[in-house]
Amino acid sequence: MRFTTRLVLVGAFSTARALETASQWPVSALEQSLKPSQPSRPLEWGDINIISTTDTHGWLLGHEHGSFPEPNYSGTWGDYSAFVTHMKELAVEKDVDLLLVDSGDLHDGTGLVDGFPAGGVDAQDANEFFKQMPYDVLSIGNHELYVYANSYDMHMNFGQYYKDRYLSSNVNITVYDANHQSVSVPVDRFRKFKTRKGRSVTAFGVIFNFGTNAVNTTVQRVEDMVKEQWFADAIVEEPDLFLLVGHMPVARDRWPLVFNAIRAVHPTTPILIFGGHLHVRDCLQLDQRSVSLASGRYMETLGWLSVNLDSQGNTQPLNFSRRYLDANVVTYQYHTNRTDLTFGTDQGRNITTGLRELEKRFQLMEQYGVAPRDYSMTGAPYPSNDSILTLTVEEAVPTVLALNSSRAAQGIPSLLIISSGSQRFDIFKGPFTRNDELTVSPFVNQYIFFPDVPFEVAVKVLPALNGKGAERLWPGEREEGESREMRAWRVEREVEREYVDWLEDMHRQYYDSERSATVQGELTLGYVTTDACPGAGDDVAHLPIPAYRIPDFIASRTPEPVDGKVDLVFVDFIEGQLTRTLNELQTERVYTRADASVYASVWSNQVLGRYARVAWN
Repeated sequence: MRFTTRLVLVGAFSTARALETASQWPVSALEQSLKPSQPSRPLEWGDINIISTTDTHGWLLGHEHGSFPEPNYSGTWGDYSAFVTHMKELAVEKDVDLLLVDSGDLHDGTGLVDGFPAGGVDAQDANEFFKQMPYDVLSIGNHELYVYANSYDMHMNFGQYYKDRYLSSNVNITVYDANHQSVSVPVDRFRKFKTRKGRSVTAFGVIFNFGTNAVNTTVQRVEDMVKEQWFADAIVEEPDLFLLVGHMPVARDRWPLVFNAIRAVHPTTPILIFGGHLHVRDCLQLDQRSVSLASGRYMETLGWLSVNLDSQGNTQPLNFSRRYLDANVVTYQYHTNRTDLTFGTDQGRNITTGLRELEKRFQLMEQYGVAPRDYSMTGAPYPSNDSILTLTVEEAVPTVLALNSSRAAQGIPSLLIISSGSQRFDIFKGPFTRNDELTVSPFVNQYIFFPDVPFEVAVKVLPALNGKGAERLWPGEREEGESREMRAWRVEREVEREYVDWLEDMHRQYYDSERSATVQGELTLGYVTTDACPGAGDDVAHLPIPAYRIPDFIASRTPEPVDGKVDLVFVDFIEGQLTRTLNELQTERVYTRADASVYASVWSNQVLGRYARVAWN
């Protein structure tokens, strides 16, 4: 699993328990129409209104497949631009303020960011279109910090464009100054500004205590940042509101440290917090004069928060409204009172056209085959015919390795073991393109093997790996000897684990509540959110997305041994823990990395494309 040029979102889980079977889910006529559902009610506007995005990860052309819930998120960045244009017009008509914020993670996702040619920089081209959005405050994410080239590009290009609107309150990058001396600097630590209506705002951009950043970048612990003199000076003057935008979960993380530091000086000033990182929809209040909002992932969700401001010193609860908008044109037109004829804007059309041209330049629409069905990461049980993990480990990898391995050509049986985090996203029925391959399977790993492993030992490796679990395999954030690559993998694994736990919890709460008594045939699959803020947050009612847990490691079908032996094949990324486990299971010999050889002349990120050419044409 290489992170030298890109790092992506992965998922691996410790148990295999299904909540519901996919066949139990009703599919309505609306589901087949591919048209997203209309919002349930107009937005509530306040004195201050904020649209938020987070964890966009290159999904600037929206979700283009026809299987629900994908059509819910089919809006392009150009559509989003048109929406913001019309919302700003409405804000002027209503004589209120409208702000835009983003909580980071622009890199590592679709082919628009990861499909760059040799010599390019991840997300550099796509960010030219991102920059056409008039954000008021943006913060840096951990995916901007894995690779120094990406961090440097964000500092020199993205940060220079947005200037004091792009904040890295607790992140520095080492660059050369005008005198060619290396200096460690932020983009900007905070911003003080006035809204169109003259309201004063003090903003910060904070990332969680991230420890896997690239060399020549520095992340300061949040608990240390709030002790800095610059921070104390920044919060002396009382604004109309504090705006905290950062790549950090709004629950169970370190926002309270920043919040409490401000509250110690300003006990009643409104504090609005916009978080991210865990890919969930969430809302909570740290006190009755604050609101914290997280707006999902992958341009699936736009967050909306409206607040009515009162006089300084007021101790009454804030009057606010929050909404989670499905990111599609139906949503955008509904909330701007526009039609197909009146919604589009020149800028929006130009953005979408430019992204399509980038798509062509990166050759992202090259078709490898036609997938016969949907294959899901966590929306179907593993193992099953609908599981992308079953497809990968039982069909795709064995097929491609058999075509590229001299050992397989000789008929030598093999047992394949890979991490269940080898895939990042779902495959959908229909054309399977280079963009799909980059989105679904971007990891760059070799397949290596130990030859002639006793069969009775080889078959014990998978249950032993899963029995230990990832935490016991990699217990410390900076375990001595643990590679930076492995630590980065664990950060992303935790994100996916939290996301699926959240889906599972939303599913359970839905079916434990009165909402499940509604006419399900009229609803499509989508996010169903229960959070800690008052009222309903979802803009559109859906059936909850099913969520299934999967093991940390998965294996191919058990082969028939020859002379009691098999080749034990695995990706080089898991060589360390697999070798240790293998040595614990037997005492005949001590395996080392030197005993492993390359099994096939194919990389892991090439497998699905090659398989599609063979099996899906």
